[in-house]
Amino acid sequence: MSKYNASKLRQMKQGVEKIQHGKLRTNIPAGMATPGPPLGPMLGCRGINITAFCKDFNEKTKDIKEGIPLPTRVHVNPDRSYQISITKPPSMYYLKQAAGIQKGAMNPLKETAGMLTLKHVYEIALIKQTDENLEFRNLEEICNMLISTARSLGIKVVKDLNAEEYQQFLEERKIVLEERKRELQELKEAKMLRTA
Repeated sequence: MSKYNASKLRQMKQGVEKIQHGKLRTNIPAGMATPGPPLGPMLGCRGINITAFCKDFNEKTKDIKEGIPLPTRVHVNPDRSYQISITKPPSMYYLKQAAGIQKGAMNPLKETAGMLTLKHVYEIALIKQTDENLEFRNLEEICNMLISTARSLGIKVVKDLNAEEYQQFLEERKIVLEERKRELQELKEAKMLRTA
């Protein structure tokens, strides 16, 4: 084999090695798949037609409320075809929606970001029980898993919750968050002054 053929063969092998096959796992907002980052580069390095994928994904999720994060698994075949498998939103999404909060607590051991009742946890467990990775677990295990996830977010699980008291709690929490945001902004400005 001549040197020219050997170098050509090496270049072809490198080109094939650059394309990754297998599974891609990511969260994509329902109906909002776009060719831009971060999704576009992930699909591009696997040799998938990005615009066709975005069109397929948005078509499959058109019945779901736009913007809900959906765990998506994409199986990429060597011929660059793919199969999309979309599951229900993560339990963190359901817990934050039920508690009426946007973000969890920065320090979950010392502060409470929101509250949930056991009924909320049970309803979320019923929804999550249909997920393929939880279908063989009983409801009690799923509820315990959801309660521990809620604790890690700073969400307190209670037996009963009064609507007026919770509304007052959320208003007080909003004030605390605005105060913390202002403190962080002041620290940022102070740091910028030191570096200038």
